[in-house]
Amino acid sequence: MATIKPGGLGIKTRLFQVIFESDTRLAKGFDIFLAFLIFLSVGIILLDSVPEYHSRFGTLFYVVEWGITLLFTLELALRIYCLEKPKLYLKSFYGVIDVLAVLPTWLALLFPGAQTLVVVRLLRTLRLFRVLEMMTVVGEGRLLMDALIRSRHQILLFLFTVLMLVIIFSSLLYLIEPAEAGFSSIPKSIYWGIVTLTTVGYGDITPVTPWGQFISMMIMLTGYSIIALPVGVFSAEVIRALRAERYSDEACPGCGKHRHEKDARYCKYCGTWLDEETPDPRRAG
Repeated sequence: MATIKPGGLGIKTRLFQVIFESDTRLAKGFDIFLAFLIFLSVGIILLDSVPEYHSRFGTLFYVVEWGITLLFTLELALRIYCLEKPKLYLKSFYGVIDVLAVLPTWLALLFPGAQTLVVVRLLRTLRLFRVLEMMTVVGEGRLLMDALIRSRHQILLFLFTVLMLVIIFSSLLYLIEPAEAGFSSIPKSIYWGIVTLTTVGYGDITPVTPWGQFISMMIMLTGYSIIALPVGVFSAEVIRALRAERYSDEACPGCGKHRHEKDARYCKYCGTWLDEETPDPRRAG
């Protein structure tokens, strides 16, 4: 963390407060300006894909997109500059998104068409929840993600079991149904089984024999029966996470990561002192 000098805050600290925080008018303005650039950039990509607009405004779109990309590249460089441990930030969710936000346009120099991937910049607008004082929504989103991670083993076991059932049922249909009905191979039968189990029912492959239709009904009933199982597992983890929720959303001056316990004094990811108003007692000597 940048040290606080007698004459005022250091340049890194000022940059950190503007770029990573949102408790000042300047910081909020910075985030809103970034959001405007993001929506503008994505809008340009969408319009540029329309042949009529591309032929009329293609050059303008190209210039504006490069201007936005250069601004985002400068912003990413400033984010790295004002952190003590930027490598940790670059490995975080927002760090990866910030890098991906500038890569497509640069890659387009080597791979034409890659600039279409700039739509990933929309993920950067998640920071707007902080600016609009909607951090409760972000916190709930993180809570759901934590619950999903904790229940991943049960959900993976469930998906593996479903996959086995689909393969078994689909193989039976491959043996029973004629190739003319669409069951020309086991992989195609598996495609039919997944479509049937999820009750989507495209209708491009349909069993025509009585036994095939009977098995289809069993798969559909199975789909309705087991759909509630992962929901129950996930809901239980959400309830458990709600009981244990005790985090704040202060950004770490060292790595830029959030999600610290409310009474934490040091970052749990990199060990940086979190209180910007007082010096780190480890450096007092």
